[in-house]
Amino acid sequence: PGQSGRSSERSAPAPPPARHLFSDPAEVEALRRNLLAWYDRCKRDLPWRALAATEPDADRRGYAVWVSEIMLQQTQVATVIDYYNRWMQVTAAYRQEVNELWAGLGYYSRGKRLQEAARKVVSELAGRMPRTAEDLQKLLPGVGRYTAGAIASISYGQATGVVDGNVIRVLCRLRCIGADSSSPAVIDRLWDMANVLVDRSRPGDFNQALMELGATVCVPKAPLCGECPAKQHCQAWRRVERELAFASQKLFGKKNPVPDVEDCGVGDCPLCPPATEPWDSSLGVTNFPRKAAKKPPRVMRTATCVLERRGCHGAPEYLIVQRPSSGLLAGLWEFPSLPVAQDLQEEKEREELAHHLQAWMGRPVAAKGLQFMGEVIHIFSHIHQTYVVYSLHLDGDVTLDPALSPSRWVTEDEFHASAVSTAMKKVWGTLGPFLPFLSFLVKTPGIPSTSLGCPNSRTLLLFSSGLSCSSFRC
Repeated sequence: PGQSGRSSERSAPAPPPARHLFSDPAEVEALRRNLLAWYDRCKRDLPWRALAATEPDADRRGYAVWVSEIMLQQTQVATVIDYYNRWMQVTAAYRQEVNELWAGLGYYSRGKRLQEAARKVVSELAGRMPRTAEDLQKLLPGVGRYTAGAIASISYGQATGVVDGNVIRVLCRLRCIGADSSSPAVIDRLWDMANVLVDRSRPGDFNQALMELGATVCVPKAPLCGECPAKQHCQAWRRVERELAFASQKLFGKKNPVPDVEDCGVGDCPLCPPATEPWDSSLGVTNFPRKAAKKPPRVMRTATCVLERRGCHGAPEYLIVQRPSSGLLAGLWEFPSLPVAQDLQEEKEREELAHHLQAWMGRPVAAKGLQFMGEVIHIFSHIHQTYVVYSLHLDGDVTLDPALSPSRWVTEDEFHASAVSTAMKKVWGTLGPFLPFLSFLVKTPGIPSTSLGCPNSRTLLLFSSGLSCSSFRC
């Protein structure tokens, strides 16, 4: 047992060197003071901040911050503002309304999880939001450590830190942390650091100030170090300044000793950059943070068809179908689509798509009648998706199989008001130059859809209407 104990002691990781920590209480207090003063002068006017500062009802205040934090995940502030304002105007929403409110914001499962957790607050917690980070994370599905800390500190004044992408960047630069910032060991150290730094009297403002600094000054590329209120506490900035001073002295022939611009000096330091990735003077403070190389996105190809018919009032209508309730773009609406192999020949691609459409319509679909409209590339966080867009005009009534996924016919305005993804809006964009022509076909009984079976006949019609056919494989 004694040997086992000594072995455990030998294997325990040593604490990081002081260079990577905030161990001086005077420095911590100065950093808090400087950062909060800057935040009071320079903070952006954002709707969720206004609600957090003025809403007297604690539960509504917590909900307002919660919604903003969920929407801001992986999404820029400028994009979120309008979505946030619309969402907060809705007191209760069904699943479809949630999808429509969230459409275009991305990461659609966030909206679903937010709705489910809000319902739990109402049904199981008597409408009372948990007040601490620990309870928020434990009781609300989809609320992780960061979101819980943000809600608890901003809405309820709990002195707990937060660590998001902006905070990671700021802290790694302040303390020259060059190890992989996505590794669990480094993340744990950053949480410890955030909890040490958070101001006890203004925790919510301090956390927002730290995130604001990362979003507006200590940005990933070309940071504004000259405007940074924390530069006197920044180890990365100090290193840059020392290197510049040494280079200047060397230029004028002064024989000063080499400045201390090396790493912390502790062998195998868990927070320093690996020996294979030393400090690069040309990068300055953007040497930090370091992340492991991302995996390349998965490449996918999908054949999509815009099915069009003449509606009961003569206006063109388009078929959209609903995606499954789980997985990518869960519950959103799209044009009938089918994943296809990357190397599939065009003729075979048309045949597979025609067979897929036949299942919807219950009648044969001629592959040669599918008109190529163009290709659309959309980048998801982990998928490089190419949509190959076809169109097909239908004559007469079409009875859809109710056993398949939910589907409906919509006008152009109804399409844009539906819960469709940004990718599908791009698909719609391929029709843009041809919409007047397609509408003409729908409203003109004398031109049957069968005349569109041959690309050449369509080309003639396009030229006669004055439209370009550059997007067609003619």
